[in-house]
Amino acid sequence: MLTIEFRRINAIAILDLSGSIDMDASNFIENVGWCLENGYRDLLCNFENVNMVDYAGLSVISIAYRNVINHQGRIKFVNVPPHVSKIFSLVHLDRVFEICQTEDFALRSFEEDRIICEIKKMPLRRRFKRLPLDIDIQFKSKSESKFHHGKVLNISAVGLLVFTEEKAYPLGEILDIKLALSPLPGMVELETKVVWLVDKNIQPQIYPGMGLEFYEINNAMQAKIVEFVERNLPLNNNRETN
Repeated sequence: MLTIEFRRINAIAILDLSGSIDMDASNFIENVGWCLENGYRDLLCNFENVNMVDYAGLSVISIAYRNVINHQGRIKFVNVPPHVSKIFSLVHLDRVFEICQTEDFALRSFEEDRIICEIKKMPLRRRFKRLPLDIDIQFKSKSESKFHHGKVLNISAVGLLVFTEEKAYPLGEILDIKLALSPLPGMVELETKVVWLVDKNIQPQIYPGMGLEFYEINNAMQAKIVEFVERNLPLNNNRETN
């Protein structure tokens, strides 16, 4: 038997599941449908107290998942026990479902998804407007204690191009960065991901360099960066891209 407790945090519906998800767990589909009918588009399912999922239960979960996707919603799972994760893996559903380790991380990820959606809604020219810069930046990987120094060559709503002076990092590396974006007070500290490396043969003048994408950035900071870029672009550039 599956029991479900509903709670919400902001606009996110959280379903705390307890018991077994099997052929008799149609109430899971019904509860997900109720959330969608009542305007919730972000759903988080807490599997912490789920003791069993069988193959019929996988069908139940898949139906509920597809219902959310068809309503342009997002559904994520959290606190999935190892025995349930193993079942998901056996049928490759671990590649379909978004599974988070903690509730706090899952809630933050919904916010990040919304930021990305808002950026994607921007006209392409506005979304990727780049502001040329020549300011100092400090960066380091998660395993390093010492920051390295470089120069920011340009910045946009989604990331920045950095001339590293000392070293570049592999693609996919997560870096902590510090930089000053006047008039924002103090040093802006962010996480970024390396998504592009300068080719020495094509752009030797900025080698070694790397493109960094903002990673797990909050909505308020994202808005401040967009404002910084648009405020500092030349007037004619703003007119062309509005």
